[in-house]
Amino acid sequence: MLTREKMEQHQIGFYIVVLIAAAITGLLAKRAVHLLDHSSLISVIIAVLMYGMFTQIPFTSIRQSFHNRRFIAALLVANYVAVPLVVWLLSRLLPQETPLLLGVYLVLLTPCIDYVIVFTHLGRGNEKLMLLSTPILFVTQMLLLPLYLWLFLGSEAMRIVDPVPFIEAFLIVIVVPLFVAIIVQWLSRKYQPFQSWLDCSAWLPVPFMALTLFVIVSSQIGKLTAHWNMILTVIPVYIAFMLIMPWIARGIASWFRLDIVSGRALIFSSGTRNSLVVLPLALALPGEWSVIVASIIVTQTIVELAGELIYVRAVPAWILRDRES
Repeated sequence: MLTREKMEQHQIGFYIVVLIAAAITGLLAKRAVHLLDHSSLISVIIAVLMYGMFTQIPFTSIRQSFHNRRFIAALLVANYVAVPLVVWLLSRLLPQETPLLLGVYLVLLTPCIDYVIVFTHLGRGNEKLMLLSTPILFVTQMLLLPLYLWLFLGSEAMRIVDPVPFIEAFLIVIVVPLFVAIIVQWLSRKYQPFQSWLDCSAWLPVPFMALTLFVIVSSQIGKLTAHWNMILTVIPVYIAFMLIMPWIARGIASWFRLDIVSGRALIFSSGTRNSLVVLPLALALPGEWSVIVASIIVTQTIVELAGELIYVRAVPAWILRDRES
């Protein structure tokens, strides 16, 4: 009999199978998966995933995290000082073509505000702090992303990028699921039907993470074939980013004297990017830019998801172990 505990225990292998199936489906059944290629559909699926994750977090105890100012300071230093520096240095290795660089900067300069919570939990980090950081990271990246794009690309990119799709994605993917989860938790204390609903919601994260991966990879992988020359140049940069950032984040965690689980949360935040949420922003770009930038972002998604499956084991086992202080 399948139980939720067994499903969660074997979820990493499940995701690997889904990724392979999505890639095969996307390459062999392009006309069928074209129906899945809609940013609104992707956003709704991610929203359900986030709702399921949010319902599993006890919001009554999350207030304690507001007092962890060291973590917030470390989070801002890692994501807005260390990451931009690493990204800029790595981007020097790429062809200096504006659409390619725009895709790389969009996805690597924006810290993840959705499934990083899931992977932080799987990697034995403090997912409550990651949840708390969601609005902080959203506001700061909205303020700083235009600045970094201007510094790295100049005024041309500033004229093209429209922040409205990004804001809409945030409302759909984060604000609405969070609000609904809080209401359900509050009502579950008073009414038994809502407690049953809350119990059922605990089954959502794993299947909807799998569905998210399938829809994104299957609907977007066909676009990658048209831009293999660009794809092959960015993959080493994405891999290098995921290899470098955990060790830098570990150093920042030590500098700010974070505890082990908070340090792991910082590592996941530093290494996990906003690929799923910035994809609607890329799809809103004009003409060929939309296809190129979306392809660059989807490539990062595939590389990152493979990397996250390694992160959830490597971070607690090697990078920041329990016995370290």
